[in-house]
Amino acid sequence: MSLTKNQVASVAYTLKNGDDEIIDQATKDSPMTFLHGVGGMIPGFEKALEGKNVGDSFNIVIEAADAYGERNDALTQDVPREMFGDVPDEQLVAGAQFQAQTDAGIEVITIVSVDGDTVKIDANHPLAGMTLHFDVELLDIRDATEEEIAHGHVHA
Repeated sequence: MSLTKNQVASVAYTLKNGDDEIIDQATKDSPMTFLHGVGGMIPGFEKALEGKNVGDSFNIVIEAADAYGERNDALTQDVPREMFGDVPDEQLVAGAQFQAQTDAGIEVITIVSVDGDTVKIDANHPLAGMTLHFDVELLDIRDATEEEIAHGHVHA
């Protein structure tokens, strides 16, 4: 069976950056399972898996435009410390992430730096601007249920 839209795929993968550092992985014992072709995965990943078969192992290189997009400097800004209310100072450190309500909905925001009463934040996805390198093995394919298709995601 070849993977097509509205099928459930289970994959093992290792994701690396351009410096060959591991960013994420899913193993055969704990695979990633997703509904294929409905936009739940980055476009380059779905495109590369289309038509693959169970047991196929392959490498994918996905440019930023087909992954999390290019970095947008307009999404980095300085905001006053008071915007963080009662958050303790020890939690306001570079690299800390939090959810924020934005014009685009709820997004993950990363603290870049803290300088006195000014906090520099970045609303870019942490992988924005990066070329992603995947080693993938397609472990299983099954037809999605009508309910999974209607909901747009896999049910356990």
